[in-house]
Amino acid sequence: MKRPVLYRQITQNLLHKIQSGVWAVGENLPSEQYLCKDLGVSRQTVRHALKSLQDSGHIHRQQGAPTKVISKSQPRRFSQSFNSLGEILNYPRNTYRQNHIEEYIECDESLQRILQAPIGSAWYHIGAVRLEEESNLRLAWTDIYMLQQFAKLTNLNEHSHAMVYAQIEEHFGISIAQAEVEIHASSFSKKHAELLGVAVGAPSLVVVRRYFDKDGNPFEISVTQHPENRYTFKMNLRSTPHHEN
Repeated sequence: MKRPVLYRQITQNLLHKIQSGVWAVGENLPSEQYLCKDLGVSRQTVRHALKSLQDSGHIHRQQGAPTKVISKSQPRRFSQSFNSLGEILNYPRNTYRQNHIEEYIECDESLQRILQAPIGSAWYHIGAVRLEEESNLRLAWTDIYMLQQFAKLTNLNEHSHAMVYAQIEEHFGISIAQAEVEIHASSFSKKHAELLGVAVGAPSLVVVRRYFDKDGNPFEISVTQHPENRYTFKMNLRSTPHHEN
């Protein structure tokens, strides 16, 4: 019987220690030098094993900082395919929001770039964690900004499961004339990292959605931060045959 590759044996050894609680979630792993001596293997083998654990979502590694345990089990991944504008703006039906912040705010200089609205304009801010229903896996942190007259939407029974723009359309009769989707990379602050159970400074995928009315004015903006290895955005593009006249 063929023996497993050495780094895979080391990976399973380290994983067993994580899952058995030798190193708890949030704790740092010993140094590479210590692991090499303790396990009797080369640094290259240890690094290969650590990379495997990082790719599986069990640990977080950052140059110049200790390696931290972030999960005892392999995080589930969710994939979403987009074929229309409506699909780009929606999340899967088996997810919901858990609001942590509900407040009236005014657009200031720091928010103007995000909201693309006049300074001093009145808005309502919701800060929420998005979760998967069955497992309660924390998929993302979302900041939602909507015009203050829509604040009462948070009292609706379906508020936590429905997209806010859809609630605005249904209850206030304002339809989307234009929508923008902006995607960029960032990292998690201490506050949001703790809420999602990831390491401070861990990389994130940020998706900004802006909704505009027929006059070109924004009426809702959402800024969502996804941890790595927990959510995948997928868009299917199909070519249309060109017919010559």
